Amino acid sequence: MKKAVICGYYGMGNAGDEALLTSLLQMLPPQLKPIVLSNNPIETAQLHQVETCHSRSPQKILAALKQSNCFIWGGGSLLQDVSSINSPLYYCAIMTLSSQLGLYTIAWAQGIGPLNHSLIRLVSKSVLKNVSAISVRDIASSELLSNWDIESLIAPDPVWALESLPMENFSSFAGKKVAVNLRPHNDLNQQKLTNLAKALNLFGQASTTNILLVPFQASQDLTIAQSVSALLDVPHEIIQLQDPKQLKGIFQHVDMLIGMRLHSLIMAAAEGAITFALSYDPKVDQLMQQAKIPGWKISQIPSSPEQIAQTWLKCYFDGQPLSQQERESFRQQALCHRELLLGCHN
Repeated sequence: MKKAVICGYYGMGNAGDEALLTSLLQMLPPQLKPIVLSNNPIETAQLHQVETCHSRSPQKILAALKQSNCFIWGGGSLLQDVSSINSPLYYCAIMTLSSQLGLYTIAWAQGIGPLNHSLIRLVSKSVLKNVSAISVRDIASSELLSNWDIESLIAPDPVWALESLPMENFSSFAGKKVAVNLRPHNDLNQQKLTNLAKALNLFGQASTTNILLVPFQASQDLTIAQSVSALLDVPHEIIQLQDPKQLKGIFQHVDMLIGMRLHSLIMAAAEGAITFALSYDPKVDQLMQQAKIPGWKISQIPSSPEQIAQTWLKCYFDGQPLSQQERESFRQQALCHRELLLGCHN
């Protein structure tokens, strides 16, 4: 049986990246045995039932590559230098090593950029010109690669096609539910967070809904969820799930999501919930445009809790989720990323 080394932001407790890995494994040809590079190999092995290797062990990575036939650089906004230049250099180094060893090398379902440093742009361009195949999940990434004379397949984020598990008993509330996903950001200061909490109180009272605070990366989001929880007077609870299929499944039973993280919005929209975005990143802006999701940039959130609540109430009562036809269209388009994986088997 052929083997495929899979690399990404795995084992970091980020539900969105774990959902991307689950989607990849779901699309992987059955003739390929995955070896997943992870920051937490034991947890990843238990969660995904795969062979793993520590992503920070050069010796183990080299050994895994030498026994494999292909290398898959898994999805996400991994090739960007906004947060650090170390991350893109790390991924470029492994892809270079993979290509030098003669492996069929794929950049899969990627978001490319922003790349602000000239060195990182030069290295990224050089590495991507030598991989076997590339797929991206947004127009901006496709256009950047096109400007570099690099061909790519473009399709929606693979999590649109992730199989979900229905989760009827995930909450203690039986009535209407509105999920909220917040993450840290420089523009989300304490005053804005307090205003959002006040708005949630007004919204919850007027809509008679139960508020579910849903962290997607506990190490970052849980503290925010707890601080908002302390300010809420309406019925609410914090929901934490590890399994991406279960996490996506809760949105079958949620009426609306107010979300920051990209994959919280994709999961909710894909399962038929009304969605409202609080955008902190260009990738969220692009999703809002692509799926016609209303919302604000974090920097443009109104200062009045009453205005925030009124906007959410209008979205809740008058907004429409994606139709079944639209959701199926996104799902089918997302499955196009599977085409690249077939090359590993040939």
